[in-house]
Amino acid sequence: MSKLLPVDPFDIVVFGATGDLALRKLLPALFHRWRDGQIPDNSRIIAASRDSMADSEYHTLANTHVDAAPDSEDWAAFCSQVRYVSVDATKTGSGWADLKDRLDPDDNKIRLYYLALPPALYGPISAVLKAEGLCTPNARIVLEKPIGKDLESARDINRAVCDAFPENNIFRIDHYLGKETVQNLLILRFANWMFEPIWNSNGIDHVQITVAESLGAGKRASYYDTSGALRDMVQNHLLQLACLVAMEPPASLGSDAVRNEKLKVLDALRPIGPAEISRDVVRAQYRSGAIEGEPVAGYTDELGKESETETFVAIKAAVDNWRWAGVPFYLRTGKRMSSRRSEIVIQFKPVPHDIVGAGRLHPNRLVIRLQPDEGVKMMLMTKDPGPGGLRLRYVPLNLSYADTFEENYPDAYERLLMAVVRGNLSLFMRRDEVEAAWKWVDGIIGAWDQESPNLYSYAAGADGPSEADVLLKLDDREWFDGARY
Repeated sequence: MSKLLPVDPFDIVVFGATGDLALRKLLPALFHRWRDGQIPDNSRIIAASRDSMADSEYHTLANTHVDAAPDSEDWAAFCSQVRYVSVDATKTGSGWADLKDRLDPDDNKIRLYYLALPPALYGPISAVLKAEGLCTPNARIVLEKPIGKDLESARDINRAVCDAFPENNIFRIDHYLGKETVQNLLILRFANWMFEPIWNSNGIDHVQITVAESLGAGKRASYYDTSGALRDMVQNHLLQLACLVAMEPPASLGSDAVRNEKLKVLDALRPIGPAEISRDVVRAQYRSGAIEGEPVAGYTDELGKESETETFVAIKAAVDNWRWAGVPFYLRTGKRMSSRRSEIVIQFKPVPHDIVGAGRLHPNRLVIRLQPDEGVKMMLMTKDPGPGGLRLRYVPLNLSYADTFEENYPDAYERLLMAVVRGNLSLFMRRDEVEAAWKWVDGIIGAWDQESPNLYSYAAGADGPSEADVLLKLDDREWFDGARY
């Protein structure tokens, strides 16, 4: 079993501590790392929000999202490190004295300020932290995605935050980069010689990246309606995965070495403008349907009004460099799809000569499953054993994380929080990465605004509209469905 190494003592302030992200993800992540011995006892966890409540009230609220009995010794010991402060994070003086009293007076201690808040508040809070003298040398700020809603707003946020913190103390978090299978992609590519000679246009036919959600917009519908699938998922999650697939080998796994190569991929993405938008991009919105036999409402029913916001988008992207010339990257993401899954499919080119005939050969595929059931499969052709003629079968060589690695390894947020404490920036996005991704996405948004292409629909429980299938069929390809094999 892997040994979990403790981090240095630190103080963390979670702004927006009564919100969904803090309660469902951050507090459980901190509890799990503390329970496994990674967080020293002299660390401090400070929950900050505008609401007024006692420490004990916050402990009770947080416990509803943590796998620990409220009267257990573990939970009581953890709560001894958790304090609550009522503070208006956007105004100086309002509760800040209480917050300072909760912090360790040693300015050399590592401090984390986690902004589990809307991005519009990142700049104002950074300014108040600076004005209150809390931007100490070892202070680090963590920003949740999305960083803005377009290139201009992303630049404004970056400028405001960088006015208070140096770039190397800013951690722009994308929880997909904390997943074990995502990080394993670098090792799979660069620590195994068998892949590198064919990891290019000579060996790869195309790449598919799918991030599917079975849930709808739900309680987030009013926020989601200002965002949509392109801003909410493509600009960060899907483009980051594409970068890891397409990047050149870095000189090392150091933070800037990796991020420099990812930036080159973003810069090489071919712009999609008005002339290409209807050909290379499909947008759609889910209507009422059923998931696992249960009826579900359509997006506009959940929202309570008509809307042109896309809940699904599929894109045929191109990386214009020597390695990937002529290799399409098909990206798709959507809500209310048939199942929750995130996967990368690398489809290799067909063999030069079909020795068995009759078109019975399927192409080799490397399938990297991020969620659920993390793992890696290599789809191969093999002979079905037994007499009676030559029968072929398409089967996976399967690396299941659950079967191969028996221990319960930290989840994405747990791993990323510990990486912030250690100052490991390689798992986080740099300012120029964020802005390069927005520049490409802004081109698509601008083309939508100019051309007003069709907003298709799909029934909840389907894997998007039929037009997304046509996007690949025009190239004589199809979306990979592992359930068929």
